[in-house]
Amino acid sequence: MEKSTASKHAASQPPYLRIIDLTKKFGPFTALDRVSLEIFDGEFVCFLGPSGCGKTTLLRAIAGLDVQTYGRIEQSGEDVSALPPTERDFGIVFQSYALFPNMTVSKNIAYGLENRKNSKKEIKQRVAELLELVGLPDQAQKYPAQLSGGQQQRIALARALATSPGLLLLDEPLSALDAKVRVHLRHEVRALQERLGVTTVMVTHDQEEALTMADRIVVMNDGVIEQVGTPLEVYREPATIFVADFIGTMNFMPGVIDRAHTVTVGGQNLRCKADGMSAGEKVTVAVRPEDIIVHEAGGDEENVFEVTISEVEFLGSFVRADLVADQFAENRMRADFSINLIRRLNIEQGANISVAIPAERIRVYPEMQ
Repeated sequence: MEKSTASKHAASQPPYLRIIDLTKKFGPFTALDRVSLEIFDGEFVCFLGPSGCGKTTLLRAIAGLDVQTYGRIEQSGEDVSALPPTERDFGIVFQSYALFPNMTVSKNIAYGLENRKNSKKEIKQRVAELLELVGLPDQAQKYPAQLSGGQQQRIALARALATSPGLLLLDEPLSALDAKVRVHLRHEVRALQERLGVTTVMVTHDQEEALTMADRIVVMNDGVIEQVGTPLEVYREPATIFVADFIGTMNFMPGVIDRAHTVTVGGQNLRCKADGMSAGEKVTVAVRPEDIIVHEAGGDEENVFEVTISEVEFLGSFVRADLVADQFAENRMRADFSINLIRRLNIEQGANISVAIPAERIRVYPEMQ
């Protein structure tokens, strides 16, 4: 998906949302630990991490629903740290939709506008616009119970956008939907956000959701930010072992730095990028399964070695193979090979093949504890 220009020009403009040393404690438990972050106008940013990592607490602090213990939140240059939710400029969509069951779709969307004392004519026009925007122009007089989960979530989104907020907050908005609807709706939500240009922060534990929707991803763990980057950056260049392990599939193997840009794994020397590490230092070597490639005659000779395919798992468009090699001892690797390659080379369980790992695809971290 083509990303919006918001993140491309981030460095040339002041941040729309600035979070400074935000800390949230629940008794002795620290849910957020001195979190600092800048989000720019028009960006779609995902807070990604496992349950309990602090991502929802951070979203609720931005909304004023969970007041921080200390720290500062600025929105559009204004300090909103102490403002109640009603005085902050945001719309919010929850996982549970939170629609009023006794109100029609039209009344649900109009709720915020009525509280602002907009005229009936203005409200009617705005509700019609929003129903058209979310693709449900004929559902105005229905009640939430008469709608599917996907339709209810669209109405919740329309209600959040009704007052034209500067900031849209999405708290796992798609996780209650079945897989097929979720995939369809995430593309719709992203397209809608790009069309409106509204700065959006979404909480999710679904890495695929974050990778397909976000301009930037904020990966969180134990109340701190592990990495902030574009989807490509956090996938291709994970800053920590946690990020490497949490996003996608990764092979981890113990190694030792042999010399500049060379690491030894078992009995195999591999060229790699290992800046700032010294010879003899114990490290963890990480390689993604898709970065292990079958070496064919005439190819680059760097980081080539022989392996035996001990197991294969058919996964539709590709095959995941378990690789063993004498020089790697007990360290097994998983590799993902396209189904076309498997057919062309007649690769099967028990086969001996040559594989290569491009040096630029190997990540090296301090030794995993």
